[in-house]
This record gives sequence, C-alpha cells and structure tokens, in this order.
Amino acid sequence: MPGCELAGAVRVKEMTQEQCTHRNNVQSSENPHVYKVGIYGWRKRCLYFFVLLLMILILVNLALTIWILKVMNFTIDGMGNLRITEKGLKLEGDSLFLQPLYAKEIQSRTGSPLILQSSKNVSINILNGQNQMVTQLVAGSKGVEARGELLEVRSNTGKLLFSADDQEVVVGTERLRVTGAEGVVFSSSVETPNVRAEPFKELRLESPTRSLFMEAPKGVQILAEVGDIQAICRNELRLESKDGEITLDAGTIKLLRLPEGKASPTATRQTVFEVCVCPNGKLFLSQAGTGSTCQISNSVCH
Repeated sequence: MPGCELAGAVRVKEMTQEQCTHRNNVQSSENPHVYKVGIYGWRKRCLYFFVLLLMILILVNLALTIWILKVMNFTIDGMGNLRITEKGLKLEGDSLFLQPLYAKEIQSRTGSPLILQSSKNVSINILNGQNQMVTQLVAGSKGVEARGELLEVRSNTGKLLFSADDQEVVVGTERLRVTGAEGVVFSSSVETPNVRAEPFKELRLESPTRSLFMEAPKGVQILAEVGDIQAICRNELRLESKDGEITLDAGTIKLLRLPEGKASPTATRQTVFEVCVCPNGKLFLSQAGTGSTCQISNSVCH
C-alpha cells in the first residue's frame, strides 16, 4: 500500500507540469496585451501649454522685478534716496510724508538746510508721560503760535535773550530797540535802568489819558546833552522833594506868565520886578523899589 501511494504522487506531479506547459503554449500563441503608462493626447498638449505659460510668467515677473529694482534704485544700502546707515535712515532730496512721522531726531545733511513744508501748517507737539500735550508749536498760514509754560530764547553762548511765562517777560539783551513810528505801548509798569532814544531822534514819554510816574530808589536823572527837555501837562506840573531840595541851575531861568501884583497908585511904572512867594507857595511879580514891595502887592496870594 505505501508503494502504491508514492506512485500516485509521482503521477500527479507529472500531470501538473504537463498542464502548465500546455497553458503557456496556449497563451504564447494568442495576441499579447500591452498596457501604456503616462499622459498622452490632448492632456499632454495641455500640460506642455501650461508649463510654457508658467515659464513665460516667470520670465515676465523676473523682468518686472529687475525693472522695479532699477527704477527704485534698490541697493544694499537702501532704496532710492533712502539710505540705511548705522545711525538710522538717511533721506536725500525732497521727501513727502502722507502720515504722521515719529522720530527721535531729524537733522539735515552737513552744509544743507532743513526745510519743513506743508500746504496747511506744521505742528510740533510735546507730550508728557500721561500722553498729554504740554508744549506745542504751530506754524500756519496766519502766523506762528507757541504754547507752553515757558518760552526762552538764548544766544549761541547760552546767554538769556528773551524769556516769557505767566508771571513776567524778561529781555536779557543790553539794549531793547523799538523802531515803530508810534513807539511802544505798555499797559502797566515798566522797569528799566535806562530809557534812551536813537541818536538825533526825540524821546517822548506820554500818557494820553492817565498819569505818568517815574520812580527810582536812588534818583531819576533826565538828561539831554544836545537838545531841550519839555514837560507839558494839561493841569498841574508838580516838582516835589520829600527829604531833599530842588535845584534849578542854569545861566538863565525864565518864569513866564507869572501874575503881577498890584502896585500903589503913586509908584512909578517900573520895568524891573522882583519875584515874590506867597505863604501857599504861589509865585508872583511885584514892581521893584528901593525896598521890597512884596507886602504891598500881596493881593495875588488871596
């Protein structure tokens, strides 16, 4: 029985090999089937067209980029008139800002002026830590306006030339010169060591509707080295010295339009008079005689 099983197995193996050989011969005798892999036909043409269009767009984009770089003058240091330096940005030529400009420092090129130009106004605002405006400078079509707690103008050496705040205005120059035809008008008092006119010009101190006072702790000196001094008033002119005296020192002293006392009828008419003083300080003239005639003509004092 085991011998029979071995012989059967050998036959089955031989039959399987014969069947495989026969099947291969049958397949080889028939027409073979070929399967193509890829893109063919109109799809291939569309693909080539899109690739070509993409290359054209890349070339046009590259050409435009090179043209923009050339026109805008892009370099390693910056763009056009804008240069990037170690200290910041550097602009050459005219620059137009459409929005607010924030900068720590703005300065012109060495040897060139810095010009700020606007069709309306140029405003400079200074803010504090609470974002509140404390100082403002506005240059507009109607003028220049500055707002702040203190305004100071100094010279190159740091000397104070002008200062103004809510309390006072200080002029620190050695001379304040007013060239207007009407002079200068002060609504209140003025403190100065010297008031002087230009050479060969008149100096006039005038108060049209109020009083004019000149005060000094050590004295007031009125001096005209070449011309005359005139003091004109509508009502009274008073010269008063509380502790000292009033001295009239001149080669000729004229007292015009003094009243003349009445002389006695028997006295002869004289052209020489003496100056008399009433107890109230009033001056009058009396005809001179061999003695004093003030007592005879003192009717002016009443």
